[in-house]
Parts: sequence; structure tokens; C-alpha cells
Amino acid sequence: MSQERHIIIGTAGHVDHGKTALIRALTGQETDRLKEEQERGISIDLGFAAFRLPGGQVAGVVDVPGHERFIHNMLAGIGGIDLVLLVVDVNEGVMPQTREHLQILQLLDIRQGILVLTKCDLAEPDWIDIVEEEIREEVAATFLKNAPCLRVSAVTGEGMPELTAAIAAAVKHLPPKDADGPLRLPVDRHFSVAGFGTVVTGTLLSGTVRPGDAVEVVPPGLTVRVREIQVHGHKLSEARAGQRVALNLAGLDRDQLQRGAVVGAPGIFEQTERLDARLTLLSSAPRPLKFRDPVHFYLGTARVIGIVALLDRDQLEPGESALVQIHLDRPLVAHRQDRFIIRSYSPMTTIGGGLVIDPAPIKHKRFRDEVMGALKALESGEMAFLLQKLGEQVCPRVKDLELASGLGRERIEQHLATLRDEGRAARLGDQWLTVETLRAWRRRLTEATRHYHEAFPLQPGIPHATLKGALPAKLAPKGYEQLLAETLAAGELVQQQEWLRLPDFAPIPTASQQKIIDLLEATYRSEGLQAKNRNAMLEQLRLDPNTAEDCFTLLFADGRLVKLNEETFLHRDCYNQALTQLIAHFAGHETLTMAEFRDLIGSARKQTQALLEYFDRLKYTLRKEDLRVAWQLPKPPETRG
Repeated sequence: MSQERHIIIGTAGHVDHGKTALIRALTGQETDRLKEEQERGISIDLGFAAFRLPGGQVAGVVDVPGHERFIHNMLAGIGGIDLVLLVVDVNEGVMPQTREHLQILQLLDIRQGILVLTKCDLAEPDWIDIVEEEIREEVAATFLKNAPCLRVSAVTGEGMPELTAAIAAAVKHLPPKDADGPLRLPVDRHFSVAGFGTVVTGTLLSGTVRPGDAVEVVPPGLTVRVREIQVHGHKLSEARAGQRVALNLAGLDRDQLQRGAVVGAPGIFEQTERLDARLTLLSSAPRPLKFRDPVHFYLGTARVIGIVALLDRDQLEPGESALVQIHLDRPLVAHRQDRFIIRSYSPMTTIGGGLVIDPAPIKHKRFRDEVMGALKALESGEMAFLLQKLGEQVCPRVKDLELASGLGRERIEQHLATLRDEGRAARLGDQWLTVETLRAWRRRLTEATRHYHEAFPLQPGIPHATLKGALPAKLAPKGYEQLLAETLAAGELVQQQEWLRLPDFAPIPTASQQKIIDLLEATYRSEGLQAKNRNAMLEQLRLDPNTAEDCFTLLFADGRLVKLNEETFLHRDCYNQALTQLIAHFAGHETLTMAEFRDLIGSARKQTQALLEYFDRLKYTLRKEDLRVAWQLPKPPETRG
């Protein structure tokens, strides 16, 4: 089923090239919210606005600062965008922050963008042609090489309809975000609202959030409740991946928060002080990066100091790439496949970036072939990546792996088949899991059965439905049945009707329980087809209902009593007599009434009705108004010896 795609549009470009004015012209909203921004005419922090596309879809717009001094704020906002508008003032052309922003966009793997030439009302057409050619040369080796280029004026409105149409066309090609994944919202702003408490904002990277949900804020690692959700100033009952979101969080003080925190599904995201990564140093970097050089490290909305441990060399030359381990001066939330940026420690300039391979590794020794081999396998192999996703997502379907990996279905299925043939992955129904998870789940089934035997020693086993509760709820019924069948085939469990037990288990009643069992069986046998309801029988025998419950269960399981409904039970011999009478009647008659059957078996109305309804459920008879006809009659029951 198709779902609405939620899109974030971001700006990038040099200071004072008209990004904020462009957004104001597009959306009618002012994104410079700070007094200092409005006085100085430049963006210092992130600004946000809502943009309604021609088809009615509302996209979020992030206005990032262009000044070099505020590049850390730009990095906090640019990571969650889907489409970038690279803004260039035609009167100045490409400038230093134009290039730095473009490098950052490349390193963060932004894949869709539009070139926007601003202030075109102040330049001659010939000059604009020259500037556009300059920009085309600048982006020729980037993801923007084939991007449309629009000429606009935020003052006169020139080119704005065409820019809107270009944005709408680009949005159609953007993939949807993972709304079914775990909730993940990197916090880029937080503040207090009188009467409401703490509010956090950010771009929802994955998952869905609703008022009342429990979420975890990391750091500090507190589980709190979502009191209210707003998107573009409107209260909503749900926010999904790809939206700019403001969450009002109950139970959290503002001073417990910092930019770089993540609001996530409880128990999913953890902080790390060390990560393995593929690091690329820009060819424009002013010098090589040496072993244990400090850098400014940016991931999501977090900014920390990192020490780069080169694992297979002593220095990384500009333009080179290497596998590294980065040690952080304070913990942050990282995830495999997260992209990051590094800037030189002093003076601060963007020098590179990369991709997280392992967010929680052990500390590596340098120049070890086994270390480098393991990292390369984890990084370069699509199968290694998929195997890790199987572990993370527990039992995903192929469509889940498509969203996580970006690979095509056919390629994923080929990799999964190879992993299965190699004994590293297994399939349950249409879900996949690691063989380690499969073994653990089979152990969990036997352990759950063992614990059930200990808790209910008189029951013949654990009920089929109860045993499924020992496994994660995300395992579909079809997968559970397959896993159970494999466990039974291996002889680890034995099934008897709806019950499952360990092979060596047999109910062994205590002496006092055996007396109750014998008393119940004898009484139901003597009462015959006139046996009263459960409570009346227990009252007659002066037995405690709770004490008798397990005894009844044993009698049902081994077939000595037949449970017609929750209150009416018969001894097996008496039930067989009634069934024999039923079969004999239909040998010479086409229909049967309740009164006729009551007279045949010599029972009371309640017991007769319970018997006939039981026969209906077994499909021995079929009711037609007040009559019953034979349907799938069994063979006459054997006489119990």
C-alpha cells in the first residue's frame, strides 16, 4: 500500500547569497527567528518553514547558515534532508562556503538537488550565463552535475513558479523514509514553553511517533512520555519518518538536554565513545591527517572531538581513504551506515567525512591483518551488511532489507540464498534471521516448555498458543509453525493435540492429587449422562475449584473425561455411549430433534443440548433450524477395556 512521502528540503550556499529570502519567497514564512539574525541579516542557527507543493503535499524546509563561523549549525540541519537547493548569488558567483557546503553534501551522500541562481533582477542575462557556466564546472564531478538550474529573484518573483515546479518534479523521484523502522529523531533544537515544559525539534529519520508513546532520550538515557506532537505548527495524532517534528516531552527538564541527543524507541539506541569507519580525506585538505590527530567530528546533530586512529598507516594523504577507528571525547549515538563529517582542529575547515561501519567495536591493535580483513568484509560485502541487518532487525522480510540497504529485491534474495547455503542465515516463512538467532529461538522453545512443566506439573504440556509467546511478537504465525515443526522433527519437543512437551516429560500427580483424580473419574462415570455442571459436581464432592483445576486438565488430556463446554463434562465411556446412539439413529433416520436424542440417551435437556452442540462443532452433525442431519459421522467408538 502506497504511503504519503514526507520530504525535507534544505538550502546550502555562501553567506548572504539569499537563502533565507528565497525560502521566504517560496513559503511566505520568515526563518530568521533570532533577534541577532534579523539585525545582522544573516542566519546564525537553523531556520524552518513549511512549503506546500502544487499537489498539496507539505514539505519541510531547513534554512542553514552560510557563514563559516556557523558551519556547525549548518551540519546539524543538513543531515536529514532529501533535496538540496544550492544557492548562488549571481553577482558573486561561487564562493568559499559554496564549495565547503558542496563538499559536505557530497560527503553526506545527498543525492538530489537543484541549482538556484538568486538576485537575478540585479544582473544582466549575459553575466548570468557566465555564472551558470562557472557553477556547472564547479559541480561537474558531483551529484549535481545534471541538476536543473533555475534563475530567480526573491524580490520580483522572477523564476519562482519555475523553481516550485522543479521542486515538485524532483520530489516525485525521492524514495520514502522508513516509517516502520525504530523511532529516531536527532535533536537539533530544544527549549521550554511556559505551561507545557520541554520541547525538542528535529527531522524524524525513521519510525513513527504518537502522543502517549514512551520514548528514550539519549543522552541522558531517560525514558519519558510524548505529551504532544506538532508538525509545522499543527497538532497531529501521528508523525512519520521524513517530517520536521516538535515533541513536547513529559518528565524531562530542558537542562538535561543538549544538541546531539537522540529521541528514539526505548532500548534501541546506545551511546558510543568509539567507532570504526571508512574515512575519506578531501583532496583539498591542507595537509595529511596523522595518527591520533584530533578533529571536530559531526554526526547527525552531535558535535564532539575525535581522535583518529589510523589502523594500517601512519598518515592519510589528501584525496585518500582508509579504515580507521575514531575515539570520541564524549559519547554520542551512532548507527551503522551513518555518515559523518570531520573538520580540522585548528583552523576549523572541512577536511573529510565518511561512513560508520561498526558503532560499538572493541579497541583494535594497529597493523593487524585479521583486523583489517574483518573490517573490509563488514564494509565492502553486501552480504556482511545484510547479515548484520538480520541480527539487528531480528526477523525482517525482504522488503525491510530493501529499505535498510537500498539494494534491489533480486540482489537481496541472491545474497540471502547464498547466506542460507553457507549456513549463516535461515528462512522462516517469508522472514529471515541468522542461524544464531534460529538456534537461540529453538532453545527458547524448549526452555519455555521446561519452565511450564515446572509451574504446571499436572498439565500434559504447554498450550500451542502459549508457547508462541516465548518468541518475539514480530515472528509471524507461519514462521512460528515452521520453527515448531523443525523443533518437533529434531525430537526436541513432542506434540499431543494442542499440547507440547519435552520428550521425557509425563505428568506425575502427588498422592493427594491422585485421590482427587480418581474421585472425579469415578463420580463422572457413576453419574453417566446425567452428570451435573462443573460447579455443582465440585460442591457435591466438596472439592476446591482451584485444587481441582489441574486434575481436570489431566483427565481431559488423557481422554478419561470429555469437555463438552466450560461447564459440562462427561466420562469418556458415557460419551461413547451417546455417540454410538447418535450413529445408530442416523442409520435409519434422516433427521434428529433434541427431544428425540434426549429420549434416546435418557439424559436431561442441558446435557443433551451440550452434546449436540459438541457434535456440531466436530462436524458430525449439521443443524438446520430445530433439526439436525448427519454430516461427517465417525466410525462407532471402540469399547474401552
